Amino acid sequence: MLIEARNAYATPQTVHPAQLVEAHSALVRRIAWHVHSRMSSAIEVEDLIQIGLVALVEAAQNFEDRGIAFAPYAATRIRGNMVDALRRDARMGRAGMANRRYLAGIRARLEQENMRPPNDAEMAEAAGLDPAAYHNMVASTQPVGQESIEDSYSDHDMWFADMSEAADTMLEKAQLRAALVENLSKLSEREALILQLYFVEELNLDEIGETLGVGAARVCQIKKAALDKMKMMMAD
Repeated sequence: MLIEARNAYATPQTVHPAQLVEAHSALVRRIAWHVHSRMSSAIEVEDLIQIGLVALVEAAQNFEDRGIAFAPYAATRIRGNMVDALRRDARMGRAGMANRRYLAGIRARLEQENMRPPNDAEMAEAAGLDPAAYHNMVASTQPVGQESIEDSYSDHDMWFADMSEAADTMLEKAQLRAALVENLSKLSEREALILQLYFVEELNLDEIGETLGVGAARVCQIKKAALDKMKMMMAD
């Protein structure tokens, strides 16, 4: 049953990349909003969606069906590209990010009006800047390797948060992970698969039901029963 469910969830090799992109475009928006909810002050959600769409196209072009599903493969690529973009922006000051959005808006407007990419002179004129000031603004939008700690540091900025874990916390997590793996193996194949699809692959109940050929209500019942079993085993 486990093999059949995975095969049903896997994407056939004959699917064209364009079909994969069209079928999974909603995945990009879902991941973009997840990332944006944690980093709303660092980047616009539409920028994340554009980054994700590019990653989705690349994933569709490079995907080879070897018994794995396309959705988790694409999700990893999409989320990775978004995180990489955030890391690049982390090396850019807030003024630089504001300038980048400002120039991007001007560029989009000129491209729509002229039906072609604008040159530097047109961009400078539209921004009301002389060439030197325009190039300085463009330079401010480029990530830099170093910047003054006094200019960038903030007690409320997540980039300066201490994300390291204490040794005892790491030990507790390792023990908890080992217990979860041990008890997960005691569940039935269907129960284990539903938990994996729900918590790891982030599928909703309807999507899991389509994968297993059952209704969403039945999936909810099995998930609840599996979680109750896990809680009892973990309590022991």
